Amino acid sequence: MAGVFDIDLETEEGSDGDEPELGAEMELEPRGNGLEPVGHYEEIEISESSVNNGPEHIGPHCFELLRVLGKGGYGKVFQVRKVQGTNTGKIFAMKVLKKAKIACNAKDTAHTRAERNILEAVKHPFIVDLIYAFQTGGKLYLILECLSGGELFMQLEREGIFLEDTACFYLSEITLALGHLHSHGIIYRDLKPENIMLNSQGHIKLTDFGLCKESIHDGAVTHTFCGTIEYMAPEILVRSGHNRAVDWWSLGALMYDMLTGSPPFTAENRKKTIDKILKGKLVLPPYLTPDARDLLKKFLKRNPSQRVGGGPGDAADVQKQPFFRHINWEDLLARRLDPPFKPCLQSEEDVSQFDTRFTRQTPVDSPDDAAISESANQAFLGFTYVAPSVLESIKEGFSFQPKVRSPRRLNSSPRTPVSPVKFSPFEAFKPVAPGDPMELGPPQAPPPEGTAPLPIKPSGGAKKQKGGRGRVPR
Repeated sequence: MAGVFDIDLETEEGSDGDEPELGAEMELEPRGNGLEPVGHYEEIEISESSVNNGPEHIGPHCFELLRVLGKGGYGKVFQVRKVQGTNTGKIFAMKVLKKAKIACNAKDTAHTRAERNILEAVKHPFIVDLIYAFQTGGKLYLILECLSGGELFMQLEREGIFLEDTACFYLSEITLALGHLHSHGIIYRDLKPENIMLNSQGHIKLTDFGLCKESIHDGAVTHTFCGTIEYMAPEILVRSGHNRAVDWWSLGALMYDMLTGSPPFTAENRKKTIDKILKGKLVLPPYLTPDARDLLKKFLKRNPSQRVGGGPGDAADVQKQPFFRHINWEDLLARRLDPPFKPCLQSEEDVSQFDTRFTRQTPVDSPDDAAISESANQAFLGFTYVAPSVLESIKEGFSFQPKVRSPRRLNSSPRTPVSPVKFSPFEAFKPVAPGDPMELGPPQAPPPEGTAPLPIKPSGGAKKQKGGRGRVPR
């Protein structure tokens, strides 16, 4: 990702009016077959590399593996330290995905595309920052800010339930993050404690954008069956078409989880859980305050048009609820409010807030030997990315400073992925330009009768059975 600049060739010595005026003659003397200026000069070779310096070449060699933070079917997440170039010494999280396992499944390729592009397009205090993205012959790499506070799930495991003031703080920050996504036409669709991380100060960050759907603006709906059952809205389960209102149902389920120790509708198996979500009575514990009870009832309305946040006001309607009356939203967005829990960390490399099943493993990035065909590899063209903040710091090191800096890509609209079912794995990634939606295909149509549903994303498996929070295995 090379920058293009208007280069000012004036030197500090020559910028005070000492340079010859336009049209003035320079004194020249013969030199071989040509002419040269009289006085001191420096001879350089003109080439693309010397004239148009781009950012550093980023690859696995730029990072030292420190710890394993997580592991899944497609790769691992490591804590890493940058060992060369810009940001040397800084700690990041490195998500490594295997191309061979992704490219053979259209749905997984679409999810990877969505995560990569949304992370580039959306910047917000409560959404994880993407710093770099690059690839090798067999792997994809996402370098993210390291959120050393761990998962909100782990904090819930330790506490059992949250006090209402604690839950209110986290729900407020999540509300602003969801509202920002919705303003860009993005619905999240997988809100749950495992996908909410805490930074070193205790503020939340949404992570894992693989199940997001883009270009869902007012009036648009989608029909994909995806998410984590206990937090899924009824309209997803019945495939009646859903929009951003599903995220407010999930926030209500998360609020109930925080205040009671489990989601509102659970059972011993998936079918019975779905039945409860569709038909079950909402049971509210007597210890909840009237404001909490009122908000839970509004979040968990089965009719999305009656659900708080389901109307045109979206997050603004949620922010007006009495449960949040003590929140100063401007101070919250600026992170001037103190979080209820600040992780106790000994250093920037401290991984005490992560599962020891992973952190005790030896950090090894397996050999990059699973080559895929050139045609399949076309699906990952354009994957490389360097955050605007990193590009700015690289520019500061140039000997010639650009007079006008390129605008930082902060709030550009994300482009629309096609349906995971119809997605072609050979369609390339394309960079997102500010203000350019760059749709890749039509909105997904309702699935025909008899179409098999897409798999439901697992919610963490064995992790759910730790800590005795009363969760039903999913």
